[in-house]
Amino acid sequence: MQKQLKILFIRFSSIGDIILTTPIVRCVKLQVDAQVHFLTKKKYNSLIENNKYIDKIYLLDNTKTIYSQLEKEGYDYIIDLHNNLRSNYIKFKLSVKSFSVSKNILERYLLINFGINRLNNHVVNRYFKTVNFLNIKNDNLGLDYFVKDEKKINYDYKKDYLSWCIGGTYEQKKLSINQIKDVIDKVDLPIVLLAGDNEKAYANDIIRISKNKNITNFCGKLSINESAYLIKHSKLFLTNDTGMMHIASSLDIPIISFWGCTKPSLGFFAYQPKKSIINMESIKSKRPCSKHGSNCRYKKEGCIKTIPSNEILENINLILD
Repeated sequence: MQKQLKILFIRFSSIGDIILTTPIVRCVKLQVDAQVHFLTKKKYNSLIENNKYIDKIYLLDNTKTIYSQLEKEGYDYIIDLHNNLRSNYIKFKLSVKSFSVSKNILERYLLINFGINRLNNHVVNRYFKTVNFLNIKNDNLGLDYFVKDEKKINYDYKKDYLSWCIGGTYEQKKLSINQIKDVIDKVDLPIVLLAGDNEKAYANDIIRISKNKNITNFCGKLSINESAYLIKHSKLFLTNDTGMMHIASSLDIPIISFWGCTKPSLGFFAYQPKKSIINMESIKSKRPCSKHGSNCRYKKEGCIKTIPSNEILENINLILD
């Protein structure tokens, strides 16, 4: 009888990047007789703890003990979907045959600095190259995020409402307060605002100046899973380039995404969403300003702030009509 393979996937962070690993995890689990383990940071455990295609999760909490725990597993292969100093050190310590995702540093440099696009694919496709040796095929079923029942949320999720993630890693990746306010003023539906602690005051300012008084600020008040639950039951999800966009892609919900200093051309756009998606880009160039969106070559506060509010509203009406 052939021995069952045991495979360790590594991706430490962050929300979107971890969700984007789920197609390859699913395909390996279903197409190969393998035990699938996943190593990530403790803070991101909730993203995969309900994933039925993962047999065991290891959390990078105590670096001193993680090596001995992983060594006892006797892995056949390591699939490194992070490829940084820490993941390379783990591979070195375990001395297991490994395959790592390419970071395409030269291709990114050419795209950002010269507008030459030699990437021309999604990061998920780059992930799949790491398992070519197993003859794994992409099943094209998109992303996985398994939402738990979160009835304890104090909101009537059975009514029609829009969900809007107003957060972003950098200011240059976020729509302005006035852009959001101008749209919300003309939307005749309740709206829930989602993001982390840093956007609490930002959301309060939107509510303070908006004519629409049916807005709920959930920024910093919900877990990732609770936020996903509200997104799942909304009529439409609006978002900047965030990890929540990738969670929404796994759900049966239409999406409008906003892009400025980062661009879909970098390969991190919503992957095979279950419903329709409209990507709204600021400057009509496919060339990103920077890798992570912290710098803008057009406006100090970010070229995303040039997306016209009336065009956002038109797209909302297009989806809801």
